[in-house]
Amino acid sequence: METSPPMGPEALPEGLEVGPWRVESLCGRGSYGAVYRVVNREAPEGEACALKMALQPWDPRFEREVELLRRVRHEGVPGLRDWGEWKVKGGGVFPYVVMEWVEGVPLYEWAEGRQVSPEEAAEVLAGVSRALEAVHAEGGVHRDVKGGNVLVRREDGRAVLMDFGSGNYRGARPLTHQPPPPGTYEYQSPESVRFQWQSLRQREGRFEAGPEEDVYALGVTAYRLVTGRYPPEVEVEKTEEGYRVLPREPVAFEPGAPVSPELAKLIRQILSEEPSVRGSAAEVAQALEGIARGPQQEDEQVPEASRAGMFQESGTREGSASRVRRWMPWGAALVGVALVISVKWLREDGAVPGSEQAQARETRDAGTVGLADTVLQSPAQSPASEPTTEGIGLDMPKHPFPGQRQPPCGKALVAVNGGCWVQAANVTPPCGANAFEWRKACYVPMFPPPRPQTSHPK
Repeated sequence: METSPPMGPEALPEGLEVGPWRVESLCGRGSYGAVYRVVNREAPEGEACALKMALQPWDPRFEREVELLRRVRHEGVPGLRDWGEWKVKGGGVFPYVVMEWVEGVPLYEWAEGRQVSPEEAAEVLAGVSRALEAVHAEGGVHRDVKGGNVLVRREDGRAVLMDFGSGNYRGARPLTHQPPPPGTYEYQSPESVRFQWQSLRQREGRFEAGPEEDVYALGVTAYRLVTGRYPPEVEVEKTEEGYRVLPREPVAFEPGAPVSPELAKLIRQILSEEPSVRGSAAEVAQALEGIARGPQQEDEQVPEASRAGMFQESGTREGSASRVRRWMPWGAALVGVALVISVKWLREDGAVPGSEQAQARETRDAGTVGLADTVLQSPAQSPASEPTTEGIGLDMPKHPFPGQRQPPCGKALVAVNGGCWVQAANVTPPCGANAFEWRKACYVPMFPPPRPQTSHPK
């Protein structure tokens, strides 16, 4: 259907018709897509569906999402209803996809304010794992498994895996040619994080996420569900040759967490540093279903990998080399400058923290809005580390740093080499050790604001 400005894909008015679909309301918006509740005007029953509209003309992500949803038919994945293109007179062609409407609650919100037993948690997580099993069976990967992309149905408590905008499948043409890979950084596997840091020094091709990355992200989701926080951060050691990702601290559970010994053991397994130890989505689902059935049956359901010493904890880490969080290769001084400037930018732009405008700006899900991810998350707050003093006049890196905001960058930011940068006020070249030189000016990388505390008081 063709329409006229000033309406755009990010703000379709109620009653507008996109093909046979009539818009009822806006449900969520991210960097690359906006989601609307729609009904089919040609269907007498008026079935409600979810329409996701591209925010950029000819966005190729939607073609990939449609193909992945077309292949996968499972009760834990929203059914594909339609797809097409919305033409704006003088403004381009915007692809869209229409999916089954899922009436539910985002996973972490579902767990808030209630006592979730280990059996309940295992049952919901098993539903997500079965959905992943169906995706993997079709040669696909989701690449953005997280609590915000899981809805728990109101009617029956079943889990539905949402938002396949970051998905991929075997044989799909590449959409990007440099790191970082799509997805949400806190949920990315150790091997993905290691690849991103290595790529800062030399380009090593693309990181191809496989089913084991989805399983790891499910482990992060499970840990976050039962503890209210994320697993220990991956740390990085700075060496003369570059950066080395260190083994992560052992995954621990605080007393009182709604987790049984069997569920804790399984979560540790699927958060393993070694991909082959995690088990397949089908094996993890089987183990979770055993836990959900009760304490007498779960032992025989644990995947064989768990019986082979898969819980090898990280060894001691010796040496006095500088250690930093996985997304801070330059130290606290540089990040401090970036955050101060970021706060100033947010205030000048009139975005009130927590407002829809501010939330949309902070989307970190590889570009597409999740149907369940309207409450957006920001990255973990990192403790201060010592500032780096090495080198003067740093050249602009050829790839974004891990965790750095990516285009579209928004007001007051500059997109350079796949990352968002902000010019350092009152600083001119040589930029010193805490800024990077580009076009005779000094810039610092832009990071989303610190994540608030996620654990709940007793």
